[in-house]
Amino acid sequence: MTRLHDLFDHEGQSPWIDDLKRTYITEHGLEDLVELGIRGVTSNPTIMTKAIETGGDYDVQFAGLIANGVSVEDAYWDLVLHDVSGALEILRPVFDQSSGKDGFCSIEVSPALAHDTEGTLDAARALHDRLDRPNVLIKIPATLEGLPAIEDAVASGISVNVTLIFSLERYDAVIESYLRGLERYASQGGDISAIASVASFFVSRVDTEIDRRLDVIAEQGATPALSVKAHGLRGKAAISQARLAYALFEERFATERALSLLGQGARVQRPLWASTSTKDPAYPDLLYVDALIGPDTVNTMPAATVAAFVDHGRVGRTVDMDVDCARQILSDLHEVGIDITEVTEKLEVEGVASFAKSFDELHERLAQKAASLGGAR
Repeated sequence: MTRLHDLFDHEGQSPWIDDLKRTYITEHGLEDLVELGIRGVTSNPTIMTKAIETGGDYDVQFAGLIANGVSVEDAYWDLVLHDVSGALEILRPVFDQSSGKDGFCSIEVSPALAHDTEGTLDAARALHDRLDRPNVLIKIPATLEGLPAIEDAVASGISVNVTLIFSLERYDAVIESYLRGLERYASQGGDISAIASVASFFVSRVDTEIDRRLDVIAEQGATPALSVKAHGLRGKAAISQARLAYALFEERFATERALSLLGQGARVQRPLWASTSTKDPAYPDLLYVDALIGPDTVNTMPAATVAAFVDHGRVGRTVDMDVDCARQILSDLHEVGIDITEVTEKLEVEGVASFAKSFDELHERLAQKAASLGGAR
């Protein structure tokens, strides 16, 4: 037993790993992580880019695909789907033993579709059908255009990981999309107990951007008091917003509407804390893990953060501590000149662009490799 087991057994939080690579499948890496207490896997275009670029174990499969006339685009998806399929098989016992609560692996639609509702829905359906496993989550970004795709996907019986959530307002809209999708699926006679969903709230990136702005205010503050106040708010925005997100989760899933769906077998859409590695070396390495522990949540951590938590993590309910203080911190941020709405909109744009860049760069490198093998771009 490890601290990861304690997270789930004592506090109801599921630890997932934010990483996927071929060696997790071929060299028992994921099996070892499951033994350690990991209960699911998330991936994204940046993670898959790193895995494919640095892992020579993809070369044989890629060369074979190109030799058979497969396009670079289709070859990329074959590489990714191979890893995801392997992870789904390894995680299936966790899925079965937890009655479908955990044991998931996520795969993201192309980031090029982030602002294309119909394209996103078509891609989600295609990935869902190709994998054809009950423990796959299709990742759809929480852009304005993604919201109706989330609803339609759920209404089609697809389990969804909603990604790139940065604001409370958008999170509220994500919950609404999920509930509406469940209602539509139930009205069609669908088994809503077979649908799972998580809402991925990106945490550390919020502090990175807000701290940068606070540093400017602290340096250029009109008064010494303003400078001191701005400096004192560093590293507090992200956890405060996440705790308010959890309060919103509890509120929305305690309504008569939600309870009616739960009574029909539906599952809550669990908040998932993503981007939980510490970016500022001045902060504790487990700042975004230890402070956000609570029932019906997921924390997806990169490998280094998983190892750190196993070594010295603190297990105890913290996600709903000091909610009034969290509200005050967001109010104080506004008072010193931080526009939370503008920050979160910027982070969403940057998040989509970052994934798209990784996706495009990998495709270009794969095209170059295909050309060197005598295949078409």
